[in-house]
Amino acid sequence: MNTAVIGASGYAGGELLRLLSTHPHLQVTQVSAHSNAGELITNVHPHLTTHNGERFLSIDSLKYEEIEVAFIALPHGQSAGIVEKFSKNTKIVDLGADFRLTDATQWKKYYEGIHAGTWTYGLPEIPGSREKISQSRQVANPGCYATSIIAGVLPALDVIDSSDVVVVAASGTTGAGRNAKISLIASEVMGSLTSYKFGGVHQHTPEVEQALSLASGKTVKISFTPILAPMPRGILSTITARLSVNMDTEKVHSLFSNFYKNDYFVDVLPIGQMPKTGSLTGSNKIQMQVAVDEHTHRLVISVAIDNLGKGAASQAIQNANLMCGFHEGAGLSTDGLGA
Repeated sequence: MNTAVIGASGYAGGELLRLLSTHPHLQVTQVSAHSNAGELITNVHPHLTTHNGERFLSIDSLKYEEIEVAFIALPHGQSAGIVEKFSKNTKIVDLGADFRLTDATQWKKYYEGIHAGTWTYGLPEIPGSREKISQSRQVANPGCYATSIIAGVLPALDVIDSSDVVVVAASGTTGAGRNAKISLIASEVMGSLTSYKFGGVHQHTPEVEQALSLASGKTVKISFTPILAPMPRGILSTITARLSVNMDTEKVHSLFSNFYKNDYFVDVLPIGQMPKTGSLTGSNKIQMQVAVDEHTHRLVISVAIDNLGKGAASQAIQNANLMCGFHEGAGLSTDGLGA
């Protein structure tokens, strides 16, 4: 199927191109960027030698009528301005936030501009979502932090106080995008950890609460603190919540294992083995571990993903696979690169 990657000069866009280069069904025929239009793709992504000699197209020069599958990896707020240009038959996965939220008030609070509407939310591991995604032409890819948090909390919704979920999550620097910022240069980041968007103001908060509330049928509230970690990619989320029923670690582990037993890309690790971001680099997998803190009667959940993989590009391809009727793992890796 003729496939376009729009906004391909960023980290997520580059990862899309890398993964799609070996996809059995999706052939990249158009690659665009905004400020990098006209530049050689390999000048921005030197590792993408499959695109030697090709240049980024401008968004205006795309032949929209020829696109069968589109991945939009533009900054938040920019996708809505181009979706009307596609054929009504084009299947679109938007990696930005434009169509994730149902509440326009929440969009106004956490983002800028006008709320563009709501598309099918593309986290296949939410019960019932695969069917919705497979029947959709337009899918909103989840945020990276949101993916790790939602996946971690989903199995526990019936056994915790969902009004008091606490999350502390660390992400690699690619999660902040490719624009040059002093706070992201190596001299500032290496050998240091720092919190940011402190005090519950991170934009993935309403997305997480929306998805978990819809899945559980009850109000879910999270207190979320993100941390910038001195590594290029990966997310490690630590989630805690007070248990509403008496359970020990083995019972909770069994609950999580049974919940995800048929999910292709989720590994609930054996008790005693901890998730590790380095094990997931380049993979679409989610790793998680659970324990009960008997001292405080709180459930503790550890979740790791690759923020550019399951948190962005590979999850977008997983969604496109479902939309097109392919195996959801087509073209995707289950094993990470490791150390």
